[in-house]
Amino acid sequence: MLVLRYAPEMEFLSEKEAFGHIINSNYMYKSLIIRSIITSIISFIVVVLALAIPHTIHADLNNLKPEAKQPTLVHNGHLTLCKLNKENYHVVKTIKTIVTAYSSTPDQTDDTPFITASGKHVANGVIAYNKLPFGTKVRIPELYGNKIFTVWDRMHQRMKHFDIWFADTQEAKNFGAKITTIEVVES
Repeated sequence: MLVLRYAPEMEFLSEKEAFGHIINSNYMYKSLIIRSIITSIISFIVVVLALAIPHTIHADLNNLKPEAKQPTLVHNGHLTLCKLNKENYHVVKTIKTIVTAYSSTPDQTDDTPFITASGKHVANGVIAYNKLPFGTKVRIPELYGNKIFTVWDRMHQRMKHFDIWFADTQEAKNFGAKITTIEVVES
């Protein structure tokens, strides 16, 4: 049986020859599919390796401005070359509240009067508050101007006000309780 199939010279092909062309074209399609699969697998491996292997960037520290050469450890624990401006704070929240004072006496604290709830030693500028994370910076402009206090301590859970630490018990008593505005700030 003769099969009519297009050929360049318009010749007739036998069934065997036509079948051979079909087999060759199937082989060609299978070959393309196999090549596509292999290419996809290699591309996938390259992408996975690119994501899995960390990239190291080496900075040229000689071309930096003098004020940027001092490394500063930032809050998230990564060493960064940046100049943090600790003088310019901007207000992110204001709270109208009562502010009281305390000192490191056993009747006003727990059994470790000189250690804050965060584990730090008490110092000038320590403030206690339950609703802000440790390390939060606050200002009390009506009472202390631009002085920055840092939340390093906590109070009893039923207390809902700020408590400033004083080194002297009499100073803390003289401070009393005041209604004022607290500014939560960030640099």
